[in-house]
Order: sequence, then C-alpha cells, then structure tokens
Amino acid sequence: MKKFLKIAAVIFGILLLIIAGVATWVNFSAPTTHPVTTLEVTSPTDSLSLARGEKIVETICAYCHRSDNGILEGKMFTKADSPFGELWSGNITNHPTKGLGRYSDGELAYLLRTGIKKDGHFAGPFMPFVGLADEDLASVIAYLRSGAPSSTASEATHVSQPSFLLKALYKFGAISPLPYDGKPIEAPAPSDELAYGRYLATAVYQCYDCHSGSFETNNLFEPEKSPRYFGGGNPCEDPDFNVLAFPQHHPSSGTGYWPMV
Repeated sequence: MKKFLKIAAVIFGILLLIIAGVATWVNFSAPTTHPVTTLEVTSPTDSLSLARGEKIVETICAYCHRSDNGILEGKMFTKADSPFGELWSGNITNHPTKGLGRYSDGELAYLLRTGIKKDGHFAGPFMPFVGLADEDLASVIAYLRSGAPSSTASEATHVSQPSFLLKALYKFGAISPLPYDGKPIEAPAPSDELAYGRYLATAVYQCYDCHSGSFETNNLFEPEKSPRYFGGGNPCEDPDFNVLAFPQHHPSSGTGYWPMV
C-alpha cells in the first residue's frame, strides 16, 4: 500500500509540474505570430465612396474605437474582471506611428479581413469584415485616410491585459485569425432588394451579430446558421458596461410587429 501511495504521489507531482509548466508557457511566452500579406487596394476618391466609408466607420468602427473626446483613438471595451480581461481597442487615427499611419492600405485591408496586424500578432476576432465587398472595404480605408475630424492624429496608446483564459484560447488555437482566400468579394446589386438588404444586415452593419443568440456561437461565414439568428437575447454591455440583452429582429415576433413607415 505504501509503495502504491508513493507511486501515486510521484505521478501526481509530475502532473502538477506539467500543468505548472504549461500555465507558465501560456501566461508568459510571446504571442503567436502569423504570416502577413499585403492586399491590393484601389482607394477611391469620389465623394460617394467617401460618404459610404464614413457611414460604415462612424457606425461600426466608432462603436469600439471612439473615445470620450470623439476621436477614434481607442477605448476600454472589456473590464479587468471580464472573462477575457481588460481589453482596449486600438488607435485608428491618422497618427504616423501610434495610429494607422504606420500601415499601408494593403496591410490595413489584411488586418480588417483576418485580424492579423502588420507585426503578425492577432488583434482578436473583433473586426469580422469577412463579407464586406472589396469596394466597400476600400471606401472604409479611404475615409480613415481622409482627414475626417474623428481621425485626427492622436498619440494615445493603450495596453491590454488579457486574462489567462484568453491567452490560452489564443495559444491553443481556439480563437485564431479569420481565414481569407483572397477571392474578390462583390456586393449584390441594390436593385435586388432582398439580397442587398441581407448584405447590409449581415456583412456591412452586422446587425445579426448583436441581435442573434451569442457572439460566441454566431457563424461569421453563414450568418443564417447562427443560433437564434435575429432572435435576440445576446447579452451585451453598453458603453457603461451595464449588461443588457439585445431584442429580436424577426418577422414573427420582432420587427414584424413594427409599422412600415
């Protein structure tokens, strides 16, 4: 019996050492780096494209990146006691070293498609522009470069403090860069109202992302397969970190009851 207990203690001690070693590796090793590709981007200069880019940036990007002073210099969007730790959005102003000025258009396009920054580090799955048409993506980049007031160069820098859980999810590939095959992406014709409306609600303004069941279970590439697609109930935090559930946007019990005006 004593021999068995001694062997069990040794095995248990080895397991503890292995667990401690893995935990140390996860917590203190350098972030994983990924290959970086520069995409071909033709930046538009016409007013219609810039207006299109403005609407997308000021609606989608600003939600996470606009600070209290109105500039897109980043802000805290999860607190330290959240499962993922204290995370800050990046500075996407035109500052030459602290903001997007250090990116080429092609590098920025790749970041928006995959989440991979120019240094090869993964920014996280927080910018799912996987279905945005190439033309609209170029409009977004053009607007960010346009010198708009919200992109006024700022030296603001933020340091995120990811939790052990998030580090582990990154290390073991549970959360990884979004796949991108490089194929052209085109928007449906506006005359096809159903297809174009779907494009706006899923790829451009990503309404389904908040108004479906959960960010964790949403299907980026086939939104209709997301659990509770437009069925609401997704617990989200408002700008003051109060938790609320997004309502339904579904014909049977959500927007279907709204009058058409």
